[in-house]
Amino acid sequence: MCLYLDLGALRLPAYGVMITTGIVFANLLAILLCKRYRLDGNDFIILEAYAFLGGFLGAKLLYLVVSFSQIDWGRIFEFDYFNRLMQGGFVFYGGLLWGIATIFAAGRLHHIVAAAYVRHMIGLIPLIHGFGRIGCFLAGCCYGRPYDGRFAVTFPEGSLAPSGIPLFPVQLTEALLLFLLGALILIADWKWQVSYTVELYLGLYGIIRFVLEYFRYDAVRGSLWIFSTSQWISIGLILWAVISVAAKITKSNDRNI
Repeated sequence: MCLYLDLGALRLPAYGVMITTGIVFANLLAILLCKRYRLDGNDFIILEAYAFLGGFLGAKLLYLVVSFSQIDWGRIFEFDYFNRLMQGGFVFYGGLLWGIATIFAAGRLHHIVAAAYVRHMIGLIPLIHGFGRIGCFLAGCCYGRPYDGRFAVTFPEGSLAPSGIPLFPVQLTEALLLFLLGALILIADWKWQVSYTVELYLGLYGIIRFVLEYFRYDAVRGSLWIFSTSQWISIGLILWAVISVAAKITKSNDRNI
C-alpha cells in the first residue's frame, strides 16, 4: 500500500499506474470488440477521447458540489490552493454520467452512431474502474470503515487512509465486483446478444455502489437525509434500468404477437 510505485529510477503515482493499466487493457479489448461488431476503430478513438474529457470534467464538478462546504472559497484564487484542489478529488458518478452524455454529443458532432459503441463497449468501463479501485487501495483513498474481521487491512503511515486501524477492504471488494460485472456484460453482449447492456451495467453497478457506500468511511462524499449522494444517484440508475428493460421487453413481446 503506497502512494507511489518505485520502479528503479522512476517514481510513479500508484493510482495513475493502475488507471493507465486499466485503460491499456480496455483498449486492447476494444480492438477485438470493434472487429466483432464491425465498428470503426477511428470513430471509437474519437468517442473515447471525448469520454475521457467529459468524464474528467464531470467527476471534478460533482466533487466540487458534494464538498462545497469543505472548500475554502476565500482562497480559491490562491494558486497553490487552487492547484491542490484541481489535482485531487473526483466523484466517479459525475464522470460516468457526464462522460456518457459527452459521447452522444460527440456522436452528433462527428456524425457517428454513438449508441452502437456505447452498447458494445459499456462493459469496458467497469474493467477500467476496477483497476482504478486497486489504485485507490494502494494509495489508501476511498477507504473502508473500521473493521477487525476477516480480510481487514491496516494502512501504513503516509497513505491517505487512517494508519494503524484495521479497516474493511472496500476498495478491493469493489474492484472484484467490477471485474465480475465487466465480464458479465461482455459475455451477455457477445454470446446472448442482449440489447440492454447499458441498463445491465448501470442497474447492477447501482446496486453494488449503494450497498458498498455503507462500508465506506471517507468523509467527503456528500449526503442528503439518510443516503449519500452516490446512493441517491444509484437509486435513480436502478429505477431507470428496471423501467428501460421492462419497456424493451414489452416492446419486443408486442412485436412477436
